Amino acid sequence: MAAVVTSGVVAAFFGSSAEAAAARIQFRVEPQAYSEALLDIAQQANVTLIGAAACPGQFRGRLDGSMTLEQALGQVLSGAPCTWRLIAPAAVEVSPGGASAATEVVRPAPPVTVGELLVTATKRIRNPRELAVAVTALPRTELYASGATDAGEAAGQLAGVLATNLGPGRNKLLLRGLSDGAYTGRARSVVATYLDDLPVNYNAPDPDFRLVDIERVEVARGPQGALYGAGSIGGIYRLVSRKPDLNNISAELRTTGALTESGASSYAVEGHANYPIWGDVLGARVAAYQEIQGGYLDDIGQDRSNVDRTERRGARLILLFQPNADWMLSGTVAGQHLRSEDTHYTTPGLGLKRSVRIPEPHVNDIALATVTVRRSWGGAELNLSSGFVRHAYGSLYDATATQSLYTDFARTSAYSERTRTKMLVQDIFLTSRGAGRLEWLAGLYGSDTRTQSPSEFLAQVPRAPNILVYGDDRRDHIREMAAYGEASWRLAPGWTAAIGGRVFRIETRTRSDVVSERFAPRGFDRQINFTGFSPKVSLQYEFRGGALAYGVISEGYRSGGVNSGGALPLPAQREAYTPDRLLNYELGLKSDWLDHRLALNGALFYAHWKDIQTDQFRPSGIPYTTNAGDAHILGIETEMAWRTDWGLTAQLNGRFSRVRTTKGNLDLTPNLVNGLPGAPPISAGGLLSYERPAFGDWNLRLVGQATYIGRSRVSFDAAQSSMGNYTRTKLSAELTGKHFGVQLFMINPLDARGDTFAFGNPFNPDQTRQITPQRPRTVGMTISAAL
Repeated sequence: MAAVVTSGVVAAFFGSSAEAAAARIQFRVEPQAYSEALLDIAQQANVTLIGAAACPGQFRGRLDGSMTLEQALGQVLSGAPCTWRLIAPAAVEVSPGGASAATEVVRPAPPVTVGELLVTATKRIRNPRELAVAVTALPRTELYASGATDAGEAAGQLAGVLATNLGPGRNKLLLRGLSDGAYTGRARSVVATYLDDLPVNYNAPDPDFRLVDIERVEVARGPQGALYGAGSIGGIYRLVSRKPDLNNISAELRTTGALTESGASSYAVEGHANYPIWGDVLGARVAAYQEIQGGYLDDIGQDRSNVDRTERRGARLILLFQPNADWMLSGTVAGQHLRSEDTHYTTPGLGLKRSVRIPEPHVNDIALATVTVRRSWGGAELNLSSGFVRHAYGSLYDATATQSLYTDFARTSAYSERTRTKMLVQDIFLTSRGAGRLEWLAGLYGSDTRTQSPSEFLAQVPRAPNILVYGDDRRDHIREMAAYGEASWRLAPGWTAAIGGRVFRIETRTRSDVVSERFAPRGFDRQINFTGFSPKVSLQYEFRGGALAYGVISEGYRSGGVNSGGALPLPAQREAYTPDRLLNYELGLKSDWLDHRLALNGALFYAHWKDIQTDQFRPSGIPYTTNAGDAHILGIETEMAWRTDWGLTAQLNGRFSRVRTTKGNLDLTPNLVNGLPGAPPISAGGLLSYERPAFGDWNLRLVGQATYIGRSRVSFDAAQSSMGNYTRTKLSAELTGKHFGVQLFMINPLDARGDTFAFGNPFNPDQTRQITPQRPRTVGMTISAAL
């Protein structure tokens, strides 16, 4: 039933529930499966839908008219074998039961496949099968089934998603193989990472959030500059957290323990709880976790074992206030601390051993707060999101190999780089609701980002404090302002055209103070402004059977910047780097067969990436950013999901691309590779799951998954090391009941040692080849208990 406001003061200010129920929307639903009819209602009303697959059977009527959400759901589900309820503002949950439930055979809940989710990656709640965008969503049920705990582990189930493997909290996410290099530096990230409505990265490595109490992971592949602005050249990676249920108390606790062959043990504890604080008006949801990833590399130079131990802990609190169905106010506070005691690379011939003179730890801490307000009318909806992110990360490297460039007296040396970013974001947009021929969205965006990134070269002598022999105290202030919009028009039955774009201005001021033992200090202060327009145009056709064919032209971009580091100033050709742009042409097909049990999606794309920005290192190890040249990328990606009535589910995805580079920057390398670094031409993933009733209310699920990563180069220089050509595998068996569950799993059952990343330390890459082996064979168990 609809929420009822119990306070007269609240009702007087926001309007009563009766008034909210009277808000009418134009609905149009054709005869089709109940699950499909529910998806149509949800996206026309712009509400979240949970559990559409729990309603089997056919809706044989027709809905066409102006009515409330409650009336639409009541008419469509009259006599259906399922029920619905509002669990939060603009959130509907569907459960088995209802008029014909007694005739249904009790089975485990069917797995969610490619087409049975609604996503919000386009800033509106939509069925991804009806979008002219390559979108994939991975629901929490599949995350739990596969045991995926972070972006790297989930990547194998998402077409075109790759992650570098420098180590937890140090990796870059890549989509479609659109890589600007394997290193993280000044260039803005090519993939925009979001937690709900808030961007959480600028030029930082992925914060590597643990996937605890996540509703789903959404990936929109291809440039998304029209809606999301700079930093979305490769696409969007979005974590959608579970929101408070305003009607029920719930809680869950999960514990995991694992043993790694020739390594240290690992463990994790995570949990979440939901509590309705005030009737069905105010509720809270909290999640927390603590994890230790045991190390598996031994440093023979320092006589230390299992040096690459990683600790990750975090928490998230969401408060939700819903005075009625048309108003919503939510606030989120979240944070995570991640620390690796040492890096994860070795050298060939040493197996799981290495020899480095000093430890090379890394830390990645992030904290954020966001407030979201939503106001709905019959034909429109206003969304306002404000957020603040504080991201601090840093690394320490053994720099002894290059210390003679900076000092004459050190026995060993360390290079310390730290970054502290504070980002304030404001996004407000208005969208249409209902089933009209015209749908539209218009918004304003603003952000203020301040980054301080001091780097230091430290000489080390026995029994004495570290001595600063070089330092660069750099500060960046970036302001971004934009107006964006998108409109679509149903031209004729089945045909829809859309056009959109983003007008933007980015202002960047960089200041730097450099000190050096051997050279005079120098200062630096420069401002660069970048303005432009990023367009998007699409045309799509929906066949009578539900398949969708589309064509889209879209663009992504990043602004330019300046370099500051080094004991000596850079040559003129390296002082600054110019903006880069990626123009993408794409043809796609989304289809399902066999009564929605087989889903096939595919996309053919051609992208021209001009003036690719890339983070590189000088021979001294000091980083700088430059433009590598142009690239022409022709690629195809596919994904398939198939399920049977007897519990078997198969998911396959693959990507193939051909890259041709032109107009290479000779100052970077005279031998420009025909490819993009860290992005192999071929990658693929697969998951096979079998689920069946075991005994009583217990279900058994067996899962096997594999991901193949092809061979690539570590940089734009064709003479540099290659890496990749390995397969990640995992097996698991899970037994779940109403309140308890246990899962056994094995990671890397064949104990493969493929080179996942041929980079570790920028201060000695030319002297010793670096490789990053896979985690050795690991077995573990997860036990869960739910209230």
